Parts: sequence; structure tokens; C-alpha cells
Amino acid sequence: MDAGTVSFTLLDLFEMGGIFMWPLLFFSIATVFISLERAIYFIFHNLRIDDMTNVVSQKLADNDSAGADEYLSARVKRRMGARILLTLVKRAKPDKGHAFSEHRLECAAEAEAASCINSLENGLNFLTALGSLSPLTGFLGTVSGMISAFKSIAEATEVNAQIVANGIYEALITTVFGLIIAIIAMISHSIFTHITDKFTQDVEKNCSRLIAEIAETHEN
Repeated sequence: MDAGTVSFTLLDLFEMGGIFMWPLLFFSIATVFISLERAIYFIFHNLRIDDMTNVVSQKLADNDSAGADEYLSARVKRRMGARILLTLVKRAKPDKGHAFSEHRLECAAEAEAASCINSLENGLNFLTALGSLSPLTGFLGTVSGMISAFKSIAEATEVNAQIVANGIYEALITTVFGLIIAIIAMISHSIFTHITDKFTQDVEKNCSRLIAEIAETHEN
């Protein structure tokens, strides 16, 4: 085949990469699976909370805690923020055994928020691991390939530039695949982490606002 028209399929590249392409294949499947699973999870769970806080705030101002409870309960399945606000609404109700305490409300909200955030972060540590392991595995494959290439050169009776070039680019295939997998894993991790951090900030802001309003209601 003419050098100017050489082309390879993915299967050809996989075979040329050697045994280290197998763990890279596993890493690539894991990266895509986790990224898709997290994307679907984030889309399913609407992470907006401002709109619900406004509605709940108005209902509490109208002394309609039952209405606020019903409003949030209907949205718990699809809205993570509803779970946190519902905890506040339930704890804000008069309790004969306990006097009203802002600290109790804050602790309850923090516990529920931590549970929600843990759910959002589930699997992200695997993306971090894949982002680190993939290029290392690819580099290991390249080193192994380079050793084989130079061994072939040492055993050859006649060495030319083509033999050297072929051995080197075949050895570098694993590094390329490892870097591609790492880039995808780290981009996914960064996006999901950013969304989670924003949700955390929104929760803190809205819970602080609602707790202050509840406390003011109890004082009056």
C-alpha cells in the first residue's frame, strides 16, 4: 500500500496497540457509562431551588404550612431541593417536646443537603481515577512498545528510517488513546462538579433565607 494512502480502522489501531489496549478499552467503556449515567441523573433531578423557595416563603407568610408541605411533597421525586426545603418546613412546625431553634433547623437542612450532595457526587471519584489511570496505562503501553521496537531494531541486520518510525508510532497509539479517555473523564468530572457546587451554593443561600423568615415568624 502506498505510504501516502495508508489508513487504519479502529480495530487495526486496537491490534497495533497491543495488550495494553484491553485495559484502555475497559477504561473507555467505564468512562462513557459513568458520564452518561451521571448526565441522565442530573437531568432527571431538577436542581433549581429558587422558585420553590419563593412559593414556600409565600405560603409560610400566609400561615399555610400544610400547603407548603403539600407543595414540596409533590416535588420530592424530581426536585432534590424539595427534599431539603421539606425538612425545614416539617421541623419548623410547633413541637411540644422542643422549643423553636434556628440551630435545629440548620442541622436538619445540612444533614439532608449532605445526603443530596452525596447522591450527586456518586461516581465522580471513579471519573477522577479513570482520568489518572488512563494516561498512565497508555504511557506504560508506549514504553512497552518502545522496548519491543528497539529490540527489533537491535536484532535487525539492516536498519532504515521506516522500521524505526513504524515501531515508534505503533508504540504511541496507547498513549493517544489513554489521553483521549483521560480528557473525556476530566471534562465530565469538571462539568458535574461545577453543577454540584452551584447547587450547594443555591441550597445554602435559600436555606439561610428560609430559616431567617421562619425565625422571624416565630418571634412574632
